[in-house]
Amino acid sequence: MKLVTAIIQPEMLETVQKALVRHGVGGMTVSEVSGYGRQRGHVEVYRGEEYTIDFITKVRLEVLADDEDAEALAGVLIQAARTGQVGDGKVWIIPVDTLVRVRTGESGTAAI
Repeated sequence: MKLVTAIIQPEMLETVQKALVRHGVGGMTVSEVSGYGRQRGHVEVYRGEEYTIDFITKVRLEVLADDEDAEALAGVLIQAARTGQVGDGKVWIIPVDTLVRVRTGESGTAAI
């Protein structure tokens, strides 16, 4: 099993979600997060005053997948989230050793 995690632009969430559902994803976890990468924040002007915004609001999306499907799932996610602009995000895949569905006690891929 693998955990596919992505940090994406908030306005791309709906597009990404629809693409993942079309791919057959049955569930995902979405969190609002803040941070920065190469863009290092930005400066905004409000009522004539400049303010530095150090952390940019992003969305963190997590999906559990079978080992065979993780790469394809990441590809779908990347394609749907790409705008071509700085700050599109990152996607990474990590192994999951153990997964248990709390309600039923099912484990492994049956618990996805």
